[in-house]
Amino acid sequence: MQQPLAYRMRPRNLEEVVGQQHLVGSGKIIRRMVDAKMLSSMILYGPPGTGKTSIASAIAGSTQYAFRMLNAATDTKKDLQIVAEEAKMSGTVILLLDEVHRLDKTKQDFLLPHLESGRIVLIGATTENPYITINPAIRSRTQIFEVKPLNEDDIKTAINEALTDKERGLGEYKVNLHDNALLHLTRATNGDLRAALNGLELAVKSTPPNKEGIIDLTLEIIEESVQRKALTHDKNGDAHYDVISALQKSIRGSDVDAALHYAGRLIEAGDLPILARRLMVIAYEDVGLANPPAAERTVLAVQAAEKLGFPEARIPLANAIIDLALSPKSNSAYVAIDAALSDIRSGNAGEVPAHLRDSHYKGAEKLGRGLDYKYPHDFPNAWVKQQYLPDKIKNKTYFNANATGKYEQALGARNEQIRGWRKEKE
Repeated sequence: MQQPLAYRMRPRNLEEVVGQQHLVGSGKIIRRMVDAKMLSSMILYGPPGTGKTSIASAIAGSTQYAFRMLNAATDTKKDLQIVAEEAKMSGTVILLLDEVHRLDKTKQDFLLPHLESGRIVLIGATTENPYITINPAIRSRTQIFEVKPLNEDDIKTAINEALTDKERGLGEYKVNLHDNALLHLTRATNGDLRAALNGLELAVKSTPPNKEGIIDLTLEIIEESVQRKALTHDKNGDAHYDVISALQKSIRGSDVDAALHYAGRLIEAGDLPILARRLMVIAYEDVGLANPPAAERTVLAVQAAEKLGFPEARIPLANAIIDLALSPKSNSAYVAIDAALSDIRSGNAGEVPAHLRDSHYKGAEKLGRGLDYKYPHDFPNAWVKQQYLPDKIKNKTYFNANATGKYEQALGARNEQIRGWRKEKE
């Protein structure tokens, strides 16, 4: 049985890894481990199809260590014992353990001493947040690295490589992949390279060649192969970003009907990850403190949509869109944090005042750390006058409340009250 294209095109060394340069690029952590021959166990977490298995196989290929793959949910302790015996004989085995968050206590207890000795280098792969789902005993013996969704250029690079590779890829076929079809393939899979490559292989092998022996892959064929419609058939693909922009601007402008229309386009194209992410951004960037419960409801709606999937996902998403569009709007938090970041990035910061510095270590008192700190809860209104900002920017203000929602009005009133108390004490 022939293996899928995505499996065949897995990288054989770190140079062949697509994307994830923050981990495998020159001078980056995994590259440094491999170059120094100082591998340590790690957990790779991120969305499906973004390269967790690819990185593991590339590490094995670059180090020439034996490489074994198991699944924490379905493989048994006996399977782990076989790997451990191999490690005793060969010295080191790299074990890719998929769904590592589902590792039970029996398997975990067996693995721990082998991780300690270094005989087994564990590379755990998971789509779940390891800080929440991974047992602390495993977590403390591994380094945790986030694997990010691939961008369009990364996926395009991998597609072109697959189309030209005669040994592992589709290089034996004469393929004409139309530009708009390639663009759709890079976008419709939302950073999932596995889905993009397997969709490409289906398109190539299910499309008969024309009279010249060329397999002509049009946008329509790619749409059918990945089961995602393009937003429009525009030549340069700008409509993808235009619709996302129009959705946010419609919600920001409180036009609920336009917001539903543009969301409908994204729903019809099957762009759940893009739509979900954009709605959460809008909830905090454009509605923000004017209606915090709307942001909470949006997160819950997105979580429900992701569990349901389309077509039912459209229902909680519609609730969130209507809620956000008709909510009062405020960007005060967004403006405030960007103003603070602007100062920091321009070097306008300064030292943390001595009374605010950590004083929980031996010798802190001799350095004058935390000596004059006043504990606000010991004072009326849980407030006492003391300096918090560095001397260089001690009078700086970043947050200014808008008056578009009752909650933010209350925050603004409290802020003005505190500012008034400061002035009274001066």
